[in-house]
Parts: sequence; structure tokens; C-alpha cells
Amino acid sequence: MAKTYEEINDKISKGKAVVLTAEEVSELAKTLSPKEIAQKVDVVTTATFGAMCSSGAFLNFGHPTPGIRMEKIELNGVRVCGGLAAVDTYVGATDCNPERPAYGGAHIIEELVAGKEIVLEAWGKGTDDYPRRHIKTLITKDSINEAYLYNPRNAYQNYNVAVNSTNEIKHTYMGTLLPQLRNAAYSTAGELSPLINDPECRTIGLGTRIFLCGTEGYVAWNGTQFHSTREVNEHGIPVTNARTLAVVGDLKQMSTDFLRAAYYEKYGVSLFVGLGIPIPVLDEDLAHRVSIRNEQIETTISDYGDGYKILGRTNYAALRSGEIEIQGRKVRTAPVSSLAKAREIADILKSWITNGKFTLSAPVRPMPTNTSVKPLTVRGFEDETGI
Repeated sequence: MAKTYEEINDKISKGKAVVLTAEEVSELAKTLSPKEIAQKVDVVTTATFGAMCSSGAFLNFGHPTPGIRMEKIELNGVRVCGGLAAVDTYVGATDCNPERPAYGGAHIIEELVAGKEIVLEAWGKGTDDYPRRHIKTLITKDSINEAYLYNPRNAYQNYNVAVNSTNEIKHTYMGTLLPQLRNAAYSTAGELSPLINDPECRTIGLGTRIFLCGTEGYVAWNGTQFHSTREVNEHGIPVTNARTLAVVGDLKQMSTDFLRAAYYEKYGVSLFVGLGIPIPVLDEDLAHRVSIRNEQIETTISDYGDGYKILGRTNYAALRSGEIEIQGRKVRTAPVSSLAKAREIADILKSWITNGKFTLSAPVRPMPTNTSVKPLTVRGFEDETGI
């Protein structure tokens, strides 16, 4: 018989809910059927911790006296968005000063979370109601008004494996790729990954309560580049990057244990985000989904040196072994995300739910279906690659 959110939350509030991590339920599935798991388990916690470039934070500084309409804004010398209201900004994780490319928006966000002082400098043209034209001051997360993380594209549902077949090193958002297929980089947390455990987003939608960088957060919308029509394997898992989530949470309550800035050599700045999602085991189908194992999760091998040419497929059990085979060659593998951190997040979320501190929220709007991703077509002007 199917369960409801209300029934599961009632068990959580009474301390009677059975909560397992995704890895634990995958192990349990070796001896129990989906029907038995659905009867025994109430919630499965999933998690990931990896670089999520499409992240950032909205900040409101408050009005000085006299006031200023901030039209050009810098934080620690990094230009950030001046296109909002008078004293609002959005700090993109990949914002940076080209003369100082190894420091950017992600570092500012991490330093704010850590309670450090940030230099705010802003300029405006001066108006009747906001006559000030320049301001330079120090801010912290406690001295400003709102500070909340809003990430337009996080928690990718699967992702490709990156390799490089050329004779030159390639510096990418998947890390440094050595020539002649000498290494392979992968990112997704495999059987712990949130959208792998609920591949059709039956329980994940607008309003879903989540773990976000050490505190409570929410799914705010479907993420950008949400691709629900990717090819799936026999286990119903997309074989390359597919669905994504837009998420939001209170930056002031977050922890640098689960939010860290990073710099990829000759590529740029990114933000490592820790995210966990509880999956309610409402029925036998969801019990089957959360029982997925690494060997059942396939992904595509893409050649980043040759126009993302597809070189084959592999699975996460093979990737975790440290070596996969590509075109008859043994290739070393390494993750660009942290499995240890993902496990820590899944365990923390499990403890929150087990101790009655975190209940589940049903989506108020489901994720879209039949969506795909369009490339940008260059038209109306001469096509210049700029290379």
C-alpha cells in the first residue's frame, strides 16, 4: 500500500521513521525486494558535493546616508552585478577580475559565509533621491540585510566522463585532461546522487525541502538546461547530463564545510556546493528507483579535445575502480567531486530526519516534461569564433 507525505512526516515527528542513505538501501536491495523495501524504509537520503559553476548569491547592502544608486559594484575588487535595485546585487560564482583570474565570486561567497570582512566599493551617477556618487566600506554577512544563495543550475542528473585524445593538455571545468587519453575525469556521486535516485522527479519539484551547504534550503525551480528527454539505459537512468535543479537557501546559516571556492587552472573560478535531498519511499516503484547501484548507472565518455566526440560508455562501478577501458586502452579515472563529503551530507540529513528536526515537503509544482536543450545559433552577424 502506498504511503503519503503526511504519514511519513508523522513517523518522523514521533521518531519512528526508518531512514537510510542511498548507499545503505542499495546494499539492502541485494537481499530484499522493492516491495519489502517499500514496507520497511520510509526515507532515503541522497547527496552530492561538487563544482557547480551556475551558482551565486543575492545580497542587499542597505542604504547609506546619503543614499546611492549603485550602478557599478565591486566586492574585493571583483565586478559584480549592478543591474538590480539601488543597493542589491547578485554575485555570480564565476565573476572575476581578469587581472586576478584565480579569485572571484565563489571566494567572496565563501568568505561571507566564514564571517570575513569584504570591501564594498560602488559608484553611481547621483540622482535627486540618491545623491551619493561613490562609497567604499567594509561589510560582513551580519552587517548587511539579506544574503541568500540562489543557484540556477545545480545537482546535474548524471554527467559525462571527460577525456582528451589530442597531443596537448586541455584545461577544462572537469579539471586538467592529459593528452592521449592518459586520464578520465568524472563528477556525479553515482548511487548517492539525488536525481539518479528519483530519475523522473516524482518527489522532487518546486518547494522540495533540501540540505543546502549545511542548512535547510529549497528547490526553487527546474534548473537551467533541464533536459528531460535524454536517452536512458535499461534501468531508466539518463546516460549523460540531463535534469538540473535551481535551489535557494539562507547564506547566513551556511557552513564553509559544505560551500567552498575553487580555481581550475587556465579555466576559472567555481563553487563547490554540498546538496542533499530526502526521497520519500512512497511506493514500490520509488523503492526500486532508490535501490540503484553504481554498476547500473551508465554514463557517456566524451572527448573534450575533439568537439565532445562520444567515445563510448562506462558505469560508476568501473569509474570508482580507478580504471576504465576506452578504445582498447586502460585509462586512469579520478573524480572532480568528493564522495566523502557526499556521504557526510547524506549521513547528516539522515540524522536530522531521524531526530525529528527535518520533515519532508511535497512539491507544489512538478518538474516539466518533454524538455530539451537548444544550442545557441550564431545569426545576423558574421560568425567569428574568436579563437
